[in-house]
Parts: sequence; structure tokens; C-alpha cells
Amino acid sequence: MAVTLSESAAKHVANFLARRGKGVGVRLGVKTSGCSGMAYKLEYADEADAADVVFESHGVKVLVDPKSLPYIDGTELDFVREGLNEGFKFNNPNVKDQCGCGESFNV
Repeated sequence: MAVTLSESAAKHVANFLARRGKGVGVRLGVKTSGCSGMAYKLEYADEADAADVVFESHGVKVLVDPKSLPYIDGTELDFVREGLNEGFKFNNPNVKDQCGCGESFNV
């Protein structure tokens, strides 16, 4: 089981945490939402919870709650720039279908 960051995502998270002046990494999970059933939750984590599963990728910690892990196991979080837009992209091998807008998915 693993959740990883691309090199560009790791750099983006590390730079943000450095500017912020606190935080141990990024927390990734899922919640019930959207037209396809599930949506990603992504936030900066100031500390790890006791139940978190912690992965490290390119020197940055990725914290995942155990209930979310089966849905995102194998996921790579990337940070991409496309034209004037930039943001995180979830490369999740478990996704069977997603809504047209890309906000939600199912496995």
C-alpha cells in the first residue's frame, strides 16, 4: 500500500509549508460527495493523528486516514500547470468512473 507525490507536487507542498512556517505534510482522504459518489479531501496537516497511515515521498509526508486508504491506495498526487491553470491532479488507479466535471469518482 502506498500513496505518493510526484516531484512537482512534493516541491509545491514543501515550499508552501516553508512559507506557512508550520505543518508536517499533506493529508489526503476521501468523503462521500458529488454525482459519482466520492470526492478527494486535501489539506495541509499540522500534526499526525494516531490512526493516520504515513507515507513519505520526495521528503514530504502524506497522511491518510485508514478508512480512506482502500479507495486511494496506489494514488500519485501530482501538481500540474496547464495554460493559466495550476493545481493538484489525482492519478488514482482504483477509479472506475468519474463525473464529467472531474470533482467526484467511484471505485
